[in-house]
Amino acid sequence: MRKINLAISGCMGRMGQQLIKSSKKNKNFNLKTLTEDRILNKKIHGIKLELNTDKAFKKTDIIIDFTIPKCTLEILKIASKLKKKVVIGTTGFDRNQENQIKKYSKIIPILKAGNMSLGVNLLMYLTEITAKSLTDDYLCKIFEVHHKHKKDFPSGTALMLGKGIADGKGKNLYNLIGKKYFNKKSFPYGDKINFNSLRKGEIIGEHEVKFSSGKEIITLNHEAFDRALYSDGALTAAKWLMKKKPGLYSMRDLLDFS
Repeated sequence: MRKINLAISGCMGRMGQQLIKSSKKNKNFNLKTLTEDRILNKKIHGIKLELNTDKAFKKTDIIIDFTIPKCTLEILKIASKLKKKVVIGTTGFDRNQENQIKKYSKIIPILKAGNMSLGVNLLMYLTEITAKSLTDDYLCKIFEVHHKHKKDFPSGTALMLGKGIADGKGKNLYNLIGKKYFNKKSFPYGDKINFNSLRKGEIIGEHEVKFSSGKEIITLNHEAFDRALYSDGALTAAKWLMKKKPGLYSMRDLLDFS
């Protein structure tokens, strides 16, 4: 089978660096293009870093993007023009940006996930089942911890879990988002989903969903120990997406949870 020509955008970031390591070990991929949003006179594995341009992405089959929302949308504009597939691991999109991604997905295949981990996506599925099974007497809240360098909050994964709750209740996530706390030791349940984000040290990722009736508490949680968990998941997503038609996909589509 021909190797997949791969582009990694945001290659100097934490996930970009991990994706480079993982892709070099993966026999399904040929690392072809590395990009950043600024000019850097540097080579990695003999590949010269480029800006996000038509020329940079023309020689690739698929782009894996872990950058920032503004940069992701610029990449999608180029990818849709060149008919290139895109895996998005970027988080922090607002509602308008989410709608733009949906429009691009009508032109090219896009897989977007706030977290590429199998375990986290299973957790989201379990969260949905739990929310669907419990009565409205159960209030819920989400707690997440990441390294001190992470800027956006709540994390994309926390919002994924929030969507799991919303889907279970048959509601829209944006209508269920409650208060967003930052670096609080404790935080309350609410009529909507309250979030608390903690940033410290070099923690890769911890997420916890709690449901409480006042008489009992149900807790679902996940802890990540190795960043390769995410890069391996992104590469699995990229391989899977190669066979897909235009559309907006998620890790749940890949994992085929019933």
